[in-house]
Amino acid sequence: MDLAAVIGDVGGFLDGEGIPFAIVGALALHSYGYSRATNDVDLLVGADAQGTLIAFLEHRGFETLYRSDGYSNHLHPDPALGRLDVVYVDRATREKIFAEARRAPLAGRMTAVPKPEHLAAMKVHAMRNDPSRVFQDMADIQFLMNLPGVDLEEIRRYFQDAGQLERFHELE
Repeated sequence: MDLAAVIGDVGGFLDGEGIPFAIVGALALHSYGYSRATNDVDLLVGADAQGTLIAFLEHRGFETLYRSDGYSNHLHPDPALGRLDVVYVDRATREKIFAEARRAPLAGRMTAVPKPEHLAAMKVHAMRNDPSRVFQDMADIQFLMNLPGVDLEEIRRYFQDAGQLERFHELE
């Protein structure tokens, strides 16, 4: 997968449309110094941009593999463009995430990356929705929890709100 091509193309489109986006998933973790293998690009955008983004992706040749109110994933037949997963959030969540995001260099461009606590929240919700993700996501959250200045109480609340407090205690 050519990360610069994917992020440049999709990011350029979103920028042109005035749609804020953030990199999440493994690439966001990489921006904090944690590298692990990945074969996709994960984005976060507002739910109000879903139709516009999916129409663009399909026009570019991506096949929509799955679509719900909060998530979609797409696959391009060209391996250089690969797989793109998108998380859609409501307006209030979007505003909070972007207000506290930082800019980081990824694939040759400065891109918004959510703060560690918000990345942990996404991972907590992913584990709740798909228990097969627990081992990988717990390792990711453990890394995030050990970053300097991270608000562990905020992360604990995300676990508690998801009914997963026992998992937080496993990581303490």
